[in-house]
Amino acid sequence: MSFSIEEFSARRDQLLASMVKGVAIVPTAAEMVRNRDSHFPYRFDSYFYYLTGFKEPDAVLILIAGEAPKSILFCREKDMEREIWDGFRYGPDAAKETFGFDEVYTFSQLGEMMPKLLSNQAQLFYSLGADAVWDVKVTKWLNLVKDLARTGVSAPEAVRDVRQLVDQQRLIKTPFEIDLMRRSADIAAVAHNRAMQKTAPGKMENEIEAEFLHEFYRKGAQAPAYTSIVAGGANACTLHYNANNTKLNDGDLLLIDAGCELDGYASDITRTFPVSGKFSGPQKDLYEIVLASQLAAIEVATPNHHWNSPHEAALDVLVQGFIDIGLCKGTKEQVLENGDYRQFYMHRTGHWLGLDVHDVGDYKNKQGDWAALEAGHVLTVEPGCYVRPADNVPEAFWNIGIRIEDDVLITAQGNEVLSKGAIKTVADIEAQMAGSK
Repeated sequence: MSFSIEEFSARRDQLLASMVKGVAIVPTAAEMVRNRDSHFPYRFDSYFYYLTGFKEPDAVLILIAGEAPKSILFCREKDMEREIWDGFRYGPDAAKETFGFDEVYTFSQLGEMMPKLLSNQAQLFYSLGADAVWDVKVTKWLNLVKDLARTGVSAPEAVRDVRQLVDQQRLIKTPFEIDLMRRSADIAAVAHNRAMQKTAPGKMENEIEAEFLHEFYRKGAQAPAYTSIVAGGANACTLHYNANNTKLNDGDLLLIDAGCELDGYASDITRTFPVSGKFSGPQKDLYEIVLASQLAAIEVATPNHHWNSPHEAALDVLVQGFIDIGLCKGTKEQVLENGDYRQFYMHRTGHWLGLDVHDVGDYKNKQGDWAALEAGHVLTVEPGCYVRPADNVPEAFWNIGIRIEDDVLITAQGNEVLSKGAIKTVADIEAQMAGSK
């Protein structure tokens, strides 16, 4: 695990400064039962982890802002009996020393202490509606404080969404975060290259998915960042296909959208390549259009552009390409205006990336304008083309689905493609697959 007390302490200090006065409650995620006594693999809440670096369940962070700011963690008690069954847990003493909190208590003490911590606070920073179980707890504590009004104790008069404050912090990645995201992208890129080498007609989609998992875990990632899409042939025309249970056929393309999670941080890469190792003429024509649109989008993913600039650049190239090969009719301006291109390209060109695959952050400012791209932003750039059988579509293009996606860091000088290790030109893909035969 990559961990820095200074990094996480600085994040808490930044949030405390933006709160000015008041108390914040940031719980982690609960463990979830899969069936009977079997649980889903545990994954902490991203907001909680961002501020603590603490990965155990049954924990909550309390921040108190004001003249004497402090951070308090409530966590599971040290219990050697439970560790025999469930594994290591820090306990309050080790958690305080390891993670740099001002105070640490057991989770069982939370109910008793929270009314006191909420008393005489000007405002509460908490995300109402995010978790019904925690909403009940917080409401109960507030009511207990309100019942003390005749003793001169006051309850917070305002409740603000703590996540809105944290979102602004999370949007700009620090060098610590960028290093993790670069490493996450490196692992995923190698996995994509491995998938190309292992793909052949007659194999199953899930066989290729297994190659990804092998590479993720072998290189130190803790999990896939999301449910991988391994879509052969017509399956690639379903944007969120994830059954991954179809046989791969000679002559089809294989679209793989897969990334890993490394110490909480996601990579998100898509590559499309021929199952046989060689693009057909129509496949190559469409692929080159999508690749050109992606390169045009990456070129304008720089600080002197806004969030929508990459989408506009990709769309400009895609639409002209669709016209050139006969998928769309009319001039580029006409097709853009009437939206005919949406038959083949129906999604946008990217999203923020970080602790969440679709990471936090606004795409427009308060004035309604597209947000300016800034150094430290990380986004995906992922144009595509999806051609389902239709009367107005030449049969040679039927059931071709293509998407090319990279993770891009905005820098002061321009950008860095974090996932550049995943090959994507026609020549490189065909050479990679030929070398595996």
